[in-house]
Amino acid sequence: MEIHVRPSSSATAVGGEYGDALVVHVVEPANSGRATEAALRAVAKAVAVSPRSVRLVKGATTRRKLIEIQVGHHEAQAVKIALQRLRGHSAR
Repeated sequence: MEIHVRPSSSATAVGGEYGDALVVHVVEPANSGRATEAALRAVAKAVAVSPRSVRLVKGATTRRKLIEIQVGHHEAQAVKIALQRLRGHSAR
């Protein structure tokens, strides 16, 4: 899935959409990968998975990033519902 990271925000928050990407606001600045790491942690917390379950696939130096959330079969539906809610969509 794609996320759009907004570094140097006043607070860390996950929610809304920018195009087709989930928006992730982080306090950390966009240098030395700090904003990227903070964004991955924020997404993990927002969907209630271990930070190790969220990994960057592409976009280390851009605001738009492709990430992968690796969960077991039993967790997949809960993560899908959480992501829909974060995007502002009704859960189906």
